[in-house]
Amino acid sequence: MEIVPLLLLMIICAALLVGFPVALTLAGVSIIFALICIPLGIFDPTIFKSIPIRIFGIMNNVTLLAVPLFIFMGTILEKSGIAAKMLENMAKAFRSIKGGLSISIIIVGALLAASTGIVGATVVTMGLMSLPILINQGYDKSFSAGLVASTGTLGQIIPPSIALVLLGDVMSNAYQRAQNDMGIFSQQTVTVGDLFIGAIVPGILICIGYLIYTLYKNSNNLDLKDTSTEFAINKVELFKTLALPVVLIFLVLGSIFAGIATPTEAAAIGAFGALLIALINRKVNLHFLKETSEKTAIVSTMIFTILIGASIFSLIFRGVGGDELIDLIFNSLPGGSFTALIFVLVIIFLLGFILDFIEICYVIVPLVAPPLLMMGFDPVWLAILFAINLQTSFLTPPFGFSLFYLRGVADESIQTKEIYKGVIPFILIQIIILFAVMLFPILII
Repeated sequence: MEIVPLLLLMIICAALLVGFPVALTLAGVSIIFALICIPLGIFDPTIFKSIPIRIFGIMNNVTLLAVPLFIFMGTILEKSGIAAKMLENMAKAFRSIKGGLSISIIIVGALLAASTGIVGATVVTMGLMSLPILINQGYDKSFSAGLVASTGTLGQIIPPSIALVLLGDVMSNAYQRAQNDMGIFSQQTVTVGDLFIGAIVPGILICIGYLIYTLYKNSNNLDLKDTSTEFAINKVELFKTLALPVVLIFLVLGSIFAGIATPTEAAAIGAFGALLIALINRKVNLHFLKETSEKTAIVSTMIFTILIGASIFSLIFRGVGGDELIDLIFNSLPGGSFTALIFVLVIIFLLGFILDFIEICYVIVPLVAPPLLMMGFDPVWLAILFAINLQTSFLTPPFGFSLFYLRGVADESIQTKEIYKGVIPFILIQIIILFAVMLFPILII
């Protein structure tokens, strides 16, 4: 009967490719499929009783409360124009260095990633404010597009990433389930804070890789314009622009790492701090608050609706024998646990072309994580591998989400093939870091 859960997966994937809403597809197709399977004796109808409990569990999850708070924090920093000011002043600070503008974009992109935690918002923001400037300053179109798209994806791995918050919740449940299946009753736990700590070194390594490539790429570029005489740097203004966001990031992450606050409490600090920064910069008014609140509500509602749909799918998938299908696939793979890990990473990488990280976190990861954890893999290490893998997937042509985001805001003079060509070196850097983390778990543990 292994064909039954496989058929459910195929129908859902087909519906998503057609363009049906993700949340409604996950929940609706799963329920209809279960109703069809009841007369055939394949699905136990009493499983439906667990659906309200699951929905209540999602809405009552304190960890997930960090999601709308981090979204609110990122939205405020995005809408207030602070990001644009950071880029402007960082460009002035690095004006005397060959390729200084590109260096400043990487640094600002990393700061935005740590501030917003949302890939799409960062790519769009960086694309709108930095791509025209790069081209005007003599940077290659292909390189410029690749740089902007790549720095925008840093929000996937640099804490406090929304993806890491969701992965932390999913991996915690998967780890508990794996320990239960192994008969371990004195259970260990994994938290969102653990993932934040684990992601720091890989995130820094990716940024360093970007910087090295950028310096190499532009060291002999004779077309770059010298802006050293065009702009005068105001050190006070530079400090003021960078200090407040950096202090906010340290407050949020530092409180988590020091054990002073939970990720949810730190997210509340971040949201309040971002509002305070916007207030200091005189950006807060009724229209601003209305706009940021509406965007936060829309994005949060979308995420939680998908979580509910994914939870229903997961319940019904296991009810029709999905667990047995996953175990059969893993047991039939040659080469043991390492082959199983590579197989899962490849599957997640390919699914990253058609599914957002939210669907992958709550649809795919709960299915594949428990068997891998039962093989002895560390949950934090595994979650970071998933995050880097997804970040790479979102950047890979022809279907990478970040490429679509950039294509939507890039000038028509920049061809799609130039964007695809530009991201390839950055993809290779991320793959190198992925394998480094895979071979040297000490980098995150």
